[in-house]
Amino acid sequence: MKLWLLRHARVQLPDGLCYGGSDVPADPDLTADAARQWSARLPVGAIWRVSALGRAQQLARALQDLRDDIPQATVDERLNEMNFGRWELQPWDGIPRTAFDDWMADFAHHRFGGVESTQMLLDRVAVALQELKADGPAHAVWVTHAGVIRAVSYLVHGGPMPIPDVGHWPREAPVPGGGVCLEV
Repeated sequence: MKLWLLRHARVQLPDGLCYGGSDVPADPDLTADAARQWSARLPVGAIWRVSALGRAQQLARALQDLRDDIPQATVDERLNEMNFGRWELQPWDGIPRTAFDDWMADFAHHRFGGVESTQMLLDRVAVALQELKADGPAHAVWVTHAGVIRAVSYLVHGGPMPIPDVGHWPREAPVPGGGVCLEV
């Protein structure tokens, strides 16, 4: 099965802010550009899922506007970006170094910002991925976020569970508005 993972377009926030679980809008013009880029490449008959966050839903709607054959995507909160709790909408360079040190010391289980750990993100994405595989479609499209795309990549490439340390976490993710297709 091929899983197309699309990342929402650049958000309408100043550079350098932490915004994982915050529901902030994407730039509408960049969303339209991303939709035009992807519309001809995505397969017909795919199963569609989208994050519950508006910036991902913007891209899903823009794609539907371009292609009549794209169904309304099922909203799936498991595809939401990681929630950084008290660090949401704070400048990354204003977050205390000790917060990062604590996270890196226990990358799997430390709840950076107090809400969600990397392992919690991996676990929810793993369940969504298992359900998708059980459905058995030839193609699926998830409109989502960088953290979820990294989690899928980690899982598809057989990363150990729980994740042992930050060195195992995929560093690369598509740019905003970009995407990747993985065999799952």
